[in-house]
Amino acid sequence: MKAIGGKLSVNLKGFGFVAPENGGNDIFIAPENLRGALNGDKVKVKITDNFRGRREGIIIEISERAGDIFVGTLTKIGKKIAVTPDDKRFNQKIIVQNQKYISNTKVVVKIISWNPLHGQIIEVLGKENAPGVEIRGILRSHGVAEEFPPDVQAEAEKIESEPNKNEISKRIDRRNLKIVTIDGEDAKDLDDGVFAEERDGGFFLGVYIADVSWYVRPNTALDREAFERGTSIYPVDRVVPMLPPELSNGICSLNAGVDRLAMACEMTLDNSGKVVDYKIFPTVIHVFKRLSYTQVNNFLGGDKELAACAENLNALKKIHGLRKKIRSERGAIDFNLPEMKIILNSAGKPLEITKRIQTVAESIIEECMLLANETVAEHTLKNKIPSLYRVHELPTAEKVLTLNNLLAHFNLHISDAKKPRAFQAILAKVKGLSAEKIITSYALRTMQQARYSPENLGHFGLAAEFYTHFTSPIRRYPDLMVHRQLRASFFGKKISEKNLAEISAQSSARERRAVDIEREALDLKAVEYMQQFVGQNFDGVIDSVTSFGFFVELDNGTEGLVRAADLKRDYYDYVERDFALIGRGTGKSFKIGDSVRVKLTAANIKLRQLSFELVSDVANRDLVAKI
Repeated sequence: MKAIGGKLSVNLKGFGFVAPENGGNDIFIAPENLRGALNGDKVKVKITDNFRGRREGIIIEISERAGDIFVGTLTKIGKKIAVTPDDKRFNQKIIVQNQKYISNTKVVVKIISWNPLHGQIIEVLGKENAPGVEIRGILRSHGVAEEFPPDVQAEAEKIESEPNKNEISKRIDRRNLKIVTIDGEDAKDLDDGVFAEERDGGFFLGVYIADVSWYVRPNTALDREAFERGTSIYPVDRVVPMLPPELSNGICSLNAGVDRLAMACEMTLDNSGKVVDYKIFPTVIHVFKRLSYTQVNNFLGGDKELAACAENLNALKKIHGLRKKIRSERGAIDFNLPEMKIILNSAGKPLEITKRIQTVAESIIEECMLLANETVAEHTLKNKIPSLYRVHELPTAEKVLTLNNLLAHFNLHISDAKKPRAFQAILAKVKGLSAEKIITSYALRTMQQARYSPENLGHFGLAAEFYTHFTSPIRRYPDLMVHRQLRASFFGKKISEKNLAEISAQSSARERRAVDIEREALDLKAVEYMQQFVGQNFDGVIDSVTSFGFFVELDNGTEGLVRAADLKRDYYDYVERDFALIGRGTGKSFKIGDSVRVKLTAANIKLRQLSFELVSDVANRDLVAKI
């Protein structure tokens, strides 16, 4: 049989699966058949067994390594010095030469030979568990450096600290408008400003975006580095910006009280919130006031502190309501899952875990940005301007079937999965129910991953015919590219389609990398926080079930595993269709949505995992620890 190419994913238990590049079911690879291949490698597989659709294979070739940079801890093997990788899916030690052994030291190693496995230390991160070291380790393991290369930094330092007066004179001037920025208290890279007012029975809405394209020109060191980074990254304790601080926090940031170059998307809305006219153009603005989400929420709750911005904020609130209604009526899906937020002290130690729920002020800004993005996307299509689009395709039939199997347990069903309205209706039906979060989470997992494309394919989740990313060029490379294509169209320059597919693929990959880094950092700090509660009991809900156990989510959003092997008095089989473990002798089941009481038995920082032991399958909130 012809060898099958694909990408390898290795489980912590040592076995792996290869996802065939031409589609089809994954191929199981036993530990002894990995043949030195590592997680993420592109490989070729020979099928050795095929029973009832389950294929098993052996790796016969490693076509491309996923990477040659690893983070780990110095260790000794006899008289030799080695690095034990943090990634437990890489179960080999890397021998290093000419390295002094210092216990508990975290390092970055580059592979110089795969057979035998040798490496070279390229960076010493510091002692394990020292402030910031673990997060730096996560960044380095994904190939992310925080410092900018010297040539990039040199270009950034040469950028003007104030807008060019000659350029200002060529732009439509909007410095007379009382534009405000609305962001989190700690934000420093302020991409967007807004101004709204009621006019002629409708509304005027101006969205003003930092004109990064004026400062970051194609084929410069700044541009090449921005393309390589793709996006800013926000791990728990820091920001890794796409652009150097001289730009991201300085001349490109829409700071209050200073002139800034911007790209405007000004829209006229009728009294129902529909856009009836718009203009997109380069401008100069002077932000009237920097506001925080907290200040705006207080104002909307009756606080008089922002009286000078009242007309703007009241108009924004009305536009927000109208736009939410329009999006809801066309079927946009609002998953609205609370996010985990971890509060750290100055040394990076977690003090508290809270749930971050979107406020009205955040929703107002979101609606403004969504509308600007849609308007720009429609403009580029209508005017045949080659551009990048943010696309979100239909969910696959296989994933919809899995979701419907779950929904059947709640007497629900999605009949027409080609329409976002069908998902919206399900989420509306479960709102306020105990199973709401689980069903919402599974509906979200059913969705395809949004990505960038030079072709407009629509956005399923937003129920939008056209959509792009225009509003964050400080921290997203695709937005910067959209600005460049618009700029070329304004001045009658030749608009290039060259490299748009490559930029789309790179930007999508870098976005996924950022999400992985942020999730790993969050998991790390969550486990670190939970260490203090080992031995205590908690209430939780089963949110997923596998053949080796079930995962329980606690009230604070942390999640841990109850292993099937640790369940007493019976042997439990995994019944995939029922999302359950079912006892052979007793028939007792543990399924998604069940409330349970568990004891935290371990909080493993190295694996970033919590381990639970079942105490009872009936939650009792009076008998558990408070977190």
